[in-house]
Amino acid sequence: MTRTIIHSQQADASDPPSSERRLIVTIDGPAGAGKSTVAKRLAQRLGYLYLETGALYRAVAWKVATSGVSPSDQQGVASLLPVTRITMEPGGVEARVLVDGKDVSGEIRAPEISRIASIVSAIPAVREWLLPLQRQLGSARGLVAEGRDLGTRIFPGADVKFFLEADVEVRTARRALELKAAGDAAVLEQTREAIRARDARDRSRDLAPLVPAPDASVIDTSALDADQVVDRMMAVIAKKL
Repeated sequence: MTRTIIHSQQADASDPPSSERRLIVTIDGPAGAGKSTVAKRLAQRLGYLYLETGALYRAVAWKVATSGVSPSDQQGVASLLPVTRITMEPGGVEARVLVDGKDVSGEIRAPEISRIASIVSAIPAVREWLLPLQRQLGSARGLVAEGRDLGTRIFPGADVKFFLEADVEVRTARRALELKAAGDAAVLEQTREAIRARDARDRSRDLAPLVPAPDASVIDTSALDADQVVDRMMAVIAKKL
């Protein structure tokens, strides 16, 4: 059985009054487009819950890696799901991620886990296993969720949908900086190829490929910083409140 708890962000003085309508906001896009940073800031600006769906897939990837199962062995990966317990608990800016009671919040950010996550996320059994859980998290409203198929599959009825994109070179530089900050001396060429490979897997998978929802607002973040992106999002959201 899987149980997940998502923490709420502290509201600041610019948050909308609590009496206003609370929305479900989805942010999709490829790796390095800025989804996580923007989603956190947007959730804080709105006083909403923040859901990083990628952490759920990374948690599954961690279980696969530590179980010795090949990520390409779809039956082997599927057999792990019924005996896997994933929990997300309050932990400051980001939720703590626990797998079978073990805090793996830091470990799931490792490049190898990211690589495995991109493979297992294309397995239909994994996506189906996480689908009801993700939808349940949106039932309380007042949610900013970021991922790759939220506006198209997880929350097709979301009030506001965004799709972030950016030039591959910009995304490569951003990802390399993230890895460096995490203590991994990333090589630009390897990072670039990893991003391109991830893009290819995400866009070509049969189930829930990475595409903008027809009603999503597409924002190119190549020349924008996080606050500028959030400002553009707030302008769209203001029309729904």
